[in-house]
Amino acid sequence: MSAGFISFAIWSTPLFLQELNQKLNLDLANNIVKEKKLMIDNEVNHDALQSVFMGLMVVNPIIEVYLTNTEGKLLSYSAPKNIVKLDKIDLSPIKQFIEKGQQLPVLGNDPRNPGKQKIFSAAPIMQKGKLQGYLYIVLGGQNYDSIVELLESSYVLKLWVGAIGISLLISSIFGFIIFRHITSRLVILSGAMETFKRNGFNNDIPLPMRFNGQPGDEIDQLGSTFREMSERITQQVKQLEHNDTSRRELVANVSHDLRTPLASLQGYLETLSLKSDQLTDKEQYLYIDIALQHCNRLQKLISELFELSTLENQDAKLHFEPFSMSELIQDVSQKFLLEAKNKNLQLSANIPNHPAFVSADISLIQRVLENLIENAIKYTPDGGTINITLDNGNDNIATSITDTGQGIPSEDLPHVFDRFYRVDKHRQTEGTGLGLAIAQRIIQLHNSTIDIVSLPNTGTTLSFNLPTAQFNNS
Repeated sequence: MSAGFISFAIWSTPLFLQELNQKLNLDLANNIVKEKKLMIDNEVNHDALQSVFMGLMVVNPIIEVYLTNTEGKLLSYSAPKNIVKLDKIDLSPIKQFIEKGQQLPVLGNDPRNPGKQKIFSAAPIMQKGKLQGYLYIVLGGQNYDSIVELLESSYVLKLWVGAIGISLLISSIFGFIIFRHITSRLVILSGAMETFKRNGFNNDIPLPMRFNGQPGDEIDQLGSTFREMSERITQQVKQLEHNDTSRRELVANVSHDLRTPLASLQGYLETLSLKSDQLTDKEQYLYIDIALQHCNRLQKLISELFELSTLENQDAKLHFEPFSMSELIQDVSQKFLLEAKNKNLQLSANIPNHPAFVSADISLIQRVLENLIENAIKYTPDGGTINITLDNGNDNIATSITDTGQGIPSEDLPHVFDRFYRVDKHRQTEGTGLGLAIAQRIIQLHNSTIDIVSLPNTGTTLSFNLPTAQFNNS
């Protein structure tokens, strides 16, 4: 760009100087014609013309004056006769110049140098309304050309042009270095993006430390943003893969849990249909009762699946309100007293005398207590105990359910809240395997979690915290 600008400047500067010179001397010839009678009856007035020659040579020696007839033939001029090579000039540029409003510069013949053109000033010579000839003044004569040639051959000018060339070369080198510095990071970033794409968007891409969120320019910020984006995409892809695996396991577990009661239900109903005349009334009632039990189990499984799906929905809405946790524990434990008594279990609630108010969704917390107590009764052997305690803290109220059951091995503890997970896979127990998963999800929606502490052959404690309700004293 700099070289182009300099070339344009070198090319346009002479044109600008020509235009400026011609504008400054635009009326020079016209003023002389008005003051001097250069031709009288188509004859040259040598005295007046000589006076013009002398005056102009004193004021501006680089100009040349020519007098032509109406056809462009040179009648007289200020230059020596042996220097002028043309005896006739083209009048078209002169007529174009005389017409006002023309785009300058207008170039005409140079009588000294055939084939070359120069700027000029011209005016028609009139006598009694009749054209006698033209005054043609070349504004840059031979002396002007000599000065220009001298300047062009000047050592200082050549040195100036050389300095510009060297500066352009240095600027180009530094520009290339800066360009490489910028594009090298873009090349690294582009390569990382392509690698990330080839790897299926599920592997972290190693990037330079400067793309690690450190302060930098826009390219560094772009690299840091790509790092964060790739890590998030990788995490989301792994989460999708995990969800897909969980979905497959869920379908397999649901299919298994549905198949058993459905097969039993179908078997008993087919038996009733095929052998109703061979069965006693007592046997028929027994088969119907067993079929109803399997129907209830299916209904419970489907209801809990629907409930868990609703709770895992991102748009699940909770209705927070203050309520007494101690009263809720009393109500829920009363529901399980008969069941615990039938299994020879002791169910007790250790609750402080003063009410412990929490802020939560009461119906969902009731569901949590029911699932945890039901799970404790299911896995506690005869003669065992189940104790519910309430600890009233400053900001939170802790609820714990402790049993003296068989306990949970340490390798199974991370999975007890997974859907359909059973610690003893060979033991047939009632239930859907969704109770603890539902309870954990409900507590997570309350920004808390269920903690579990268990020792094999000793017992298990499940506990969770809820925020204390804040009342407006006003």
